[in-house]
Amino acid sequence: MSTTTRTAAQSPELHAADSHDLIRVTGARENNLKDISVELPKRRLTVFTGVSGSGKSSLVFSTIAAESQRMINETYSSFVQGFMPSQARPEVDVLEGLTTAIIVDQERMGSNPRSTVGTATDANAMLRILFSRLGQPHIGSPQAFSFNVASISGAGAVTMEKGGREVKERRSFSITGGMCLRCEGRGNVSDFDLTALYDDGKSLNEGALTIPGYSMDGWYGRIFRGCGYFDPDKPIAKFTKKQLNDLLYKEPTRIKVEGVNVTYEGLIPKIQKSFLSKDVDAMQPHIRAFVERAITFTICPECDGTRLTEAARSSKVAGISIADACSMQISDLADWVRGLDEPSVAPLLTALRHLLDSFADIGLGYLSLDRPAGTLSGGEAQRTKMIRHLGSSLTDVTYVFDEPTIGLHPHDIERMNALLLQLRDKGNTVLVVEHKPETIVIADHVVDLGPGAGTAGGTVCFEGTVEGLRGSDTTTGRHLDDRAAVKESVRSSSGALEIRGASSHNLQGVDVDIPLGVLCVVTGVAGSGKSSLIDGSVSRRDGVVSIDQGAIKGSRRSNPATYTGLLDPIRKAFAKANGVKPALFSSNSEGACPTCNGAGIIYTDLGVMATVESPCEECEGKRFQAAVLEYTLGGRNIAEVLAMPVAEAEEFFGAGEARIPAAHKILQRLADVGLGYLSLGQPLTTLSGGERQRLKLATAMAEKGEVYVLDEPTTGLHLADVEQLLGLLDRLVDSGKSVIVIEHHQAVMAHADWIVDLGPGAGHDGGRIVFEGTPADLVAARSTLTGEHLAAYVGA
Repeated sequence: MSTTTRTAAQSPELHAADSHDLIRVTGARENNLKDISVELPKRRLTVFTGVSGSGKSSLVFSTIAAESQRMINETYSSFVQGFMPSQARPEVDVLEGLTTAIIVDQERMGSNPRSTVGTATDANAMLRILFSRLGQPHIGSPQAFSFNVASISGAGAVTMEKGGREVKERRSFSITGGMCLRCEGRGNVSDFDLTALYDDGKSLNEGALTIPGYSMDGWYGRIFRGCGYFDPDKPIAKFTKKQLNDLLYKEPTRIKVEGVNVTYEGLIPKIQKSFLSKDVDAMQPHIRAFVERAITFTICPECDGTRLTEAARSSKVAGISIADACSMQISDLADWVRGLDEPSVAPLLTALRHLLDSFADIGLGYLSLDRPAGTLSGGEAQRTKMIRHLGSSLTDVTYVFDEPTIGLHPHDIERMNALLLQLRDKGNTVLVVEHKPETIVIADHVVDLGPGAGTAGGTVCFEGTVEGLRGSDTTTGRHLDDRAAVKESVRSSSGALEIRGASSHNLQGVDVDIPLGVLCVVTGVAGSGKSSLIDGSVSRRDGVVSIDQGAIKGSRRSNPATYTGLLDPIRKAFAKANGVKPALFSSNSEGACPTCNGAGIIYTDLGVMATVESPCEECEGKRFQAAVLEYTLGGRNIAEVLAMPVAEAEEFFGAGEARIPAAHKILQRLADVGLGYLSLGQPLTTLSGGERQRLKLATAMAEKGEVYVLDEPTTGLHLADVEQLLGLLDRLVDSGKSVIVIEHHQAVMAHADWIVDLGPGAGHDGGRIVFEGTPADLVAARSTLTGEHLAAYVGA
């Protein structure tokens, strides 16, 4: 008998180190969680379900993942921690069995115009090394192929100490970069329409400047009046050539104005630094409107949009330059790299092949490496972040996903499920927040939170297997096997919106008529060209209201009341009822508590330790001065009104002494989109993804438009909420509006009056119309991927 066999026979009991197979959460109280406790099995796939706002993200991201990351940060020295974001310990009694958490969330990737798919995934870094080693002619190091590095050279004397005496030596340096000098590595150049910057019939003092924020009442006015380069009382049309040049183009120059040293700079370089350094999509609406009106972006004539110098484009490997490689569809680029056989760079080629194949595995083979990162949808951004983890040899890691099926066609969801199971089978714990039944059913363990949203949620309604969830009497359990039926009769259109020769991105000269006065759903696999068709040919037309998936701009001082414009009529009503100024009823203006400046919270910075947040003792977190809280409307003060849920506020402002029709109308829209549980003063930063999108939808419904375009409105919505959304879309159509929805959810497809299906594949395999007609015809034909999946869904 060998020693091993004897030992096994003597000690069948489990080794102590193998007994830690659970993540235990006890007493979690983060956000709306109500002191909950759960036990999650390690090395298994756990799915968290529940209506939007029930506390899923609070448990998974704000408690488990946040504490794991905080504890890892604490393993570094305090010097290193000083450079890292400090995190407070979540509100939880005990967290045991945590492993390293890797968070793959839906946050859009940086909207820096220099960030591309290639730079975000390290594919560009590998290609640059490849071209610097194999490219002919050889032009330099990897920097010579980078559009973020400019060429620079210089020479001069340097003084240094040698042998106890000072010695001067001449030194020179030279860096060869790949940045196109004309567009500074952006790929496009901007031309200014000067008539949109100023009214040349007026002088500066008369308010000639029409640029947002450039008022003559503030510092800009003082600088323009005191610079002495031109007369601020003279109409701009009468400026000499030099004066106009100084106003528009002068380089930064130090001047003295009213005894203060300031920098004067021409309008155009100032606008380029302040406005054009940001991605257009990341700007505030009024600045974005100005930029779109005043500035035209054209492809750089020097580099033809490639962002690279002539030298970088001239160096080729197997007849392909780095610019050609980056503009190829990734699936084609992977084939090209597979064809390279060069032993001197074999490890690099192996890593690059694996990275590019990962794009195809995850369903992103239709992208190109030069695609700006800011243009990726939430789902594409999340899958791009997943790529770096697919080939990782790390095991016993906790992967945390936030609705990984967002933006995925049912065909692609099967692929995503396989990837999640692959990560689990390598020995990792996979935690997924999800609404789609196709992903819920592959779970080993399910935690259902609810029963409602906001204050009505935050408790564990069910914990166990998928079969157990089906049999439970929870909202998720009851709706898990819901299947919408195809409508028996559809509405007839009142006209058509013609699209002819659409060819943006991968569209192949598409001609299509979008019916008006009905619910039209645009479908197709991810990357088939749905957004290109609708954004490029419909969204920018007059009378079209577009609601996309972009993040809501707002700090923790913003809330649903400020975002929707609801607070304005409420403040005016309070002011009128009490005979005081409306500004008193704003926590960002005169009514703010002087101690916390209207934040309701005092922040104490403790350096490398977590910043301490404590409720303000003066206002007890109410954010207003005590004197302001004495003013009431209908027996309630402003703090009590902001603490009301939408449903209660709708009743309160709908009748009686506090009746405000303008406020009531906005509250009705919020209730219509299913946000009746949300309190008016809840900070926007605490809202879930689904709640933010519905808030945007409620705000957009007030706009005067005939056509509504919605980009995946079921994102972040529970199965039970989808029914309510369909009811809302029906009400919009019945009121005479046309609704166009880009959507993957089969319940929305089945409910449509008309379907436009793009495909048949993604990237250059898509971009064509493969079906137009009613959902019933699509199911009967089963001629496309969408048709097959919809037929299976409705049980046809």
